Amino acid sequence: QLQLTESGGGLVQPGGSLRLSCTAGSDFTLDHFAIGWFRQVPGKEREGLSWISLRDGTSYYAESVKGRFTISKDNTKNAVYLQIKSLKPEDTAVYYCAATRYVQVRSIHASEYEWWGQGTQVTVSS
Repeated sequence: QLQLTESGGGLVQPGGSLRLSCTAGSDFTLDHFAIGWFRQVPGKEREGLSWISLRDGTSYYAESVKGRFTISKDNTKNAVYLQIKSLKPEDTAVYYCAATRYVQVRSIHASEYEWWGQGTQVTVSS
């Protein structure tokens, strides 16, 4: 079973930045997967943010996060990162990473990701 772990969340003031990390357990390599980032607020649907293919480095951003979110990867570390700048209170959520073998090229949907991390809390408040 592929296990993913998120880290890097915490409390940050509006306008600040965070870098979230997603790493895979040592039994697996992510080289044949795509990793997506999602977030969820209680009572709302899980929102897809961005994905990146560890096969070839192609990436996708949801329209709502273009310009503030940057996804990157490090295959040697079995890791994917999400850099978030200019954080807003509306960004407060639990952020999840997830893996799929079959990424959709121009969209992101939680239902198509099979393996999930447990989430990391991001709270944006003054």
